Amino acid sequence: MQKKINTAKTLLEALPFMKEFFGKTVVIKYGGSAQVNPDLKEKFAEDIMLMYLVGIKPVIIHGGGFRITELLNKLDIQSEFINGQRVTSEEAMKIVEMVLSGEINKEIVSLLNHSGAKAIGISGKDANFIEAEPKEGGKFGLTGLIKNIKADVLKNLIDEKFIPVIAPVSASLEAGHPGFNINADIAASEVAIALKAKRVLFLTDTLGVLDDNRELLASLNESEIKELKRREIIVGGMIPKVDSCLKAVKSGVEKAHIIDGRVEHSILLELFTQDGVGTEIKN
Repeated sequence: MQKKINTAKTLLEALPFMKEFFGKTVVIKYGGSAQVNPDLKEKFAEDIMLMYLVGIKPVIIHGGGFRITELLNKLDIQSEFINGQRVTSEEAMKIVEMVLSGEINKEIVSLLNHSGAKAIGISGKDANFIEAEPKEGGKFGLTGLIKNIKADVLKNLIDEKFIPVIAPVSASLEAGHPGFNINADIAASEVAIALKAKRVLFLTDTLGVLDDNRELLASLNESEIKELKRREIIVGGMIPKVDSCLKAVKSGVEKAHIIDGRVEHSILLELFTQDGVGTEIKN
């Protein structure tokens, strides 16, 4: 009986947070181990389904860097990164789109639908809802910089009770162009801004943002992030994540969260508990 009572208490503790998020849009960047570990995939689908059932409007943007690099290596196509962001050659772009829009996107959609959700997979090329141009004048090849998001495309899907699952491949502003590979962290931030989302969450393979003693920093603001960058504590792939978080919160998203996707139900723990499990970034 006590176990049942404790379960009821847990639900009641989560109730204020469920009320807070009811009817609100939450954007989730899905990547890392949570995207490849079979058990964590199932837990992720359960988290999204619960959010959906309590009236939250989840929108998912997924990565796929590990799988892209794996396939590029098999095809003997070199991978290059600058500050944690991929340089995408024309040759690599074909593989990027095949992996993101084809293999990974459809796997996630299938997983969610088998859990009882109503998910639909799209890329930024669908209805040209994400338009981009070359990042830094082409320094990153066909890695793009988002110039426009047609939020109505996503809003229409959400209004029809779909959960959009977005592959971060964009259309170009010029006709006949192969399109652009978009960093999934940046895409999540831009989509959250366009949808005026309440929160944006980034699932990673780390506890969150760590200090120089490898301890979790539960909360950060812009000045603290600048100092951590200056001291080279925030480096590599964490740079686009924190930059994306900062842009989101400075553009109207209430809070951004970097959380450990290796922890079962980390999304629910971050949203529906007082302490959360990752790093919260506020304006």
